[in-house]
Amino acid sequence: MTTQAKRQKSHAGSEHRFHNPQGAEVKTRDEAFASQQDASAEAVSTSVELELHSGAVTFAIEVKYNPNTYPHVVTGGQITSGICGAPWDITGGYVGETIRLDAKRAGQGSCASTITIVGEFQNPPAYRGTYGFNGATSSFKHTTLYHC
Repeated sequence: MTTQAKRQKSHAGSEHRFHNPQGAEVKTRDEAFASQQDASAEAVSTSVELELHSGAVTFAIEVKYNPNTYPHVVTGGQITSGICGAPWDITGGYVGETIRLDAKRAGQGSCASTITIVGEFQNPPAYRGTYGFNGATSSFKHTTLYHC
């Protein structure tokens, strides 16, 4: 084998292929690692189902959050049942070693206009803490469980 053939063979064997986070092939490494300016909110969001228990009251909660942050920044979601004026739109908060969910009433009725849920992580996976209405955070005790 000539030196030229060896050089061509080794050059062809070292050819790199690059893919962006969506899996599409791109031409350069820089394109593969470039920040995605056109990424939608769904591209950096996932969700978890939670169930808040406070005595005889149970709230069904869907929390959307950014999995690329920690504590995970809450990006939205809803409290869909178990609370006067449901649904409630989750407007912010975080999920990590502690949890904080802020929500405002989207449903009808003469209920409070906001709720804040706070708690600390415990095993098995749950949060134990308190919640309150219209700015209060410690009116009622709760245990909030994950649904897998």
